[in-house]
Amino acid sequence: MVHSGTTYELVVIDDDPQAIQLVSDVLEGEPFSILTATDAESGIELVARHRPAVVLLDLMMPNVTGMELLERILAIDPGIDVILLTGHYSTDSAVEAIQKGAYDYLTKPLPASKLLDRLTKWLEDAEVRQRARQLDDEVLHTFQFEGIVGRSPLMLEMFSKIKRIAPHFQTALVTGETGTGKELVAKVFHQLGPVPTGPFVICNCAAIAETLFESELFGHVRGSFTGATLDKKGLAETASGGTLFLDEITEIPLSSQAKLLRLLQNREIQRVGASTSKHVDLRIVAATNRDLRSLVAENKLREDLYYRLAMVDVKIPRLADRKEDLALLQRHFLDGFSKRFNKPAVNLTRRAQAVLAAYSWPGNVRELENTLGYCCMMAERETIDVADLPEQIRDQAPHDSDGEELLSMEALELKHALRVLESVGGNRLRAAEILGISRATLYRLLGTAGSKRPSARSQGAGFEA
Repeated sequence: MVHSGTTYELVVIDDDPQAIQLVSDVLEGEPFSILTATDAESGIELVARHRPAVVLLDLMMPNVTGMELLERILAIDPGIDVILLTGHYSTDSAVEAIQKGAYDYLTKPLPASKLLDRLTKWLEDAEVRQRARQLDDEVLHTFQFEGIVGRSPLMLEMFSKIKRIAPHFQTALVTGETGTGKELVAKVFHQLGPVPTGPFVICNCAAIAETLFESELFGHVRGSFTGATLDKKGLAETASGGTLFLDEITEIPLSSQAKLLRLLQNREIQRVGASTSKHVDLRIVAATNRDLRSLVAENKLREDLYYRLAMVDVKIPRLADRKEDLALLQRHFLDGFSKRFNKPAVNLTRRAQAVLAAYSWPGNVRELENTLGYCCMMAERETIDVADLPEQIRDQAPHDSDGEELLSMEALELKHALRVLESVGGNRLRAAEILGISRATLYRLLGTAGSKRPSARSQGAGFEA
């Protein structure tokens, strides 16, 4: 076997001493530290104590089924790869085993060459996963733009646009669905703008009553209305020398839009009840998740205000349109929550990654962050599995319909690989990591490996008995 020098613990649970001896003989000199048990309870005790990387488990054990043991092992640690061994193959039990989280399903009698071949494949996959985690850490640092994570073409294009605009902008519009990170982008405009040391003031337009809007944004003088006992500085004046972020800009009352237009055009404000205007030196970033053109057509937004706002328009893509960033975002949030909750680094199982990759994320990055925060907070282990995900995400995981055409195992594998590959935007390294296979195996599935990429079988051929 070709490997990195890491030694992996392997537990064999089988009531047949000859089968255990076969494994020990075949793997002598290989990068595995082997522990064995001939009964279920001793095997579970070994798993709980050592948390091995992989378990070889006989499906037909006395007094307990291999499926029950599989569930108990994965309850201890969902990150353990379990390979089931059986002398009585059936398609139903194989499908059930994979659905329950088994890594592989092999039929006895097991030739030494086949056992070594499968463990060579497992070793290759394990090292792909390890390298993928290392790459995630490296890529996270490389593809962070002022605190925003992304390496997809859409995000890189957005970063490039912001870098060109931010040093010079006076007014900018940020559009995108709820949860895409409009406030983060506004802060980047401020940080890269001409006044990064000035104040960054947030005005949530939807949270201000219509009757109080002008007072909150522009301020008022004493006696201008009932309850105005003191002069008050508005948010625009507070932001002078920095940046004003107008979140949910479309919620500004129509009656106040003329004053806002004056602020955008001339950088002038007039406090409620004041007879004179005042100049303010500030940059303005407005944000919305709505279609401004349709609001203009409905006479809910002044047309001149729209054109003033839309001169610089930065659109943030949906998470569903940037699935290439999903793995990076997962690592970014899990690392952050692990530190915040003072927990060891938490990882996702391949099954959990596949479910998250298939989910549509209607709440975008904010929903992903909240989901992983919940999972990390509730996690009792260092691994998050499908059962740890919120119910609404588990329920939307793709299921094969009863009426679907019957496919061969090869066709079914290819169909699933293509679905995962599509969900991660064509990133083959990430697709292989989620599928739990090597890139070489993925290339073979896709029919593009050719003769350039050695297979796990060819690497293990020299060890066949």
